[in-house]
Amino acid sequence: MFSVLTVVLPIFALIFAGWICRRGNILGPLAATEINRFVVYLALPALLFDIVASAQWSDIWQPAFIATFGLGVGVVFVVTLVLRLARARHLADAAIDGLNAAYANTAFLGFPLVLAVIGPEAMAPAMIATILTVCVLFSIALILVEIGLQSEARPSHMVKKLAMSMVRNPLIVAPVLGALFLSLDLKVPSPVESFLKLLGAAASPCALVGLGLFLGERRQTTTRVAGSTALLAPLKLVGQPAVTWILATHVFQLSMPLTHVATLLAALPTGTGPFMVAEFYRREGVVTSRTILFSTMASLGTITAYLTWSA
Repeated sequence: MFSVLTVVLPIFALIFAGWICRRGNILGPLAATEINRFVVYLALPALLFDIVASAQWSDIWQPAFIATFGLGVGVVFVVTLVLRLARARHLADAAIDGLNAAYANTAFLGFPLVLAVIGPEAMAPAMIATILTVCVLFSIALILVEIGLQSEARPSHMVKKLAMSMVRNPLIVAPVLGALFLSLDLKVPSPVESFLKLLGAAASPCALVGLGLFLGERRQTTTRVAGSTALLAPLKLVGQPAVTWILATHVFQLSMPLTHVATLLAALPTGTGPFMVAEFYRREGVVTSRTILFSTMASLGTITAYLTWSA
């Protein structure tokens, strides 16, 4: 319980700092958008590139774990996408909702949590889960958002515009370049690596402060927003770890330590990635911000319950 608290409370503190700055008008109404643009164009691409480029194939290539965690993410994402589209949700917004339900906070909460609870042997699986979440899932969701937005244009131009949007999107270009470095066994020069680590380290605090700034805006919470949060947060906190545990134990038969790591990582709350996408594309961000906040608060109880049950 104490280990979970020591990891989660600083996350809340950063969100609360942003909330205080907005409510106290220390930072203006455009601050959330500008901080988010910094994260999307600079900090997060640096982090994604550094994660992929500095990885080792021997650490990444664990097929059973990849299949278990990846399919757990994919099932929840697809189910959420179908449910939201069935309710006449725009494809771009449905894809963001899919991220809300499947995008575990592996990069910023997963590493310190599994290190505290399990130990250093969990770092490699945590890196795999992070790559699957922030690179693979993120890219698929961005492609669906782009398709949804471009479908509003003339169909004959949709493919060209989609391709150009992908090429210009730093959140897709960065991990692709990182994979190129990894495949060709290229070493990032030491000064460049230091630059990337400094810049990438800013992604988490800035994204969390930006989320707090967004939450600090005075707005009414509608019944629809509350209903969406009530659907998405349980899918993230209960649905994804349940699917992952079933896959780990009954399909791929992972060892108990790997099953524990996969389920714990799947049980993490929603990360800030969906919020950054919503802000970047200027889609509705209220549902996303509420889901992140509620899932992070509730995860203290759900993760503690899982750790108690699995002990």
